[in-house]
Amino acid sequence: MFDLSLAIGHHLLVFALFGVLVAELALVGVAMAPASLARIASIDVWYGVVAGVILVLGFTRAILAAKGWDYYEHNLFFWAKIATFALVGLLSVPPTIAFIRWRRLGGAPSAGEVARVRRYLWAEVVLFALLPVFAAAMARGYGTFGS
Repeated sequence: MFDLSLAIGHHLLVFALFGVLVAELALVGVAMAPASLARIASIDVWYGVVAGVILVLGFTRAILAAKGWDYYEHNLFFWAKIATFALVGLLSVPPTIAFIRWRRLGGAPSAGEVARVRRYLWAEVVLFALLPVFAAAMARGYGTFGS
């Protein structure tokens, strides 16, 4: 039951994180009012919180759950998934900085600033799509090396 609970929690949080990312993408536009800037900044905080909980739950699952760390540490798709998740996290930094700056300024950002942030958000979405691909391959034993 412990393994199942960790798996369910992990999957639900990953779906939630994707939802938060899509919400940011939907809300970031040229004609943002100060209230929208505050909403985006608030949503972005949740993005970081959910991502952090996913990491804790995911590594707890990898170490303590049914397959154990020996299974994951020797799997190329596990490490590809971790690297991709880290890259998505790094790509989220420039938008976060922009959201903070826009909120402080209290006015609508320029079209160029919005376009730049939207490119980062789209890059996150594209890379995020690789996560279930890597997870599915990993769960089926593909990518095993060493031992």
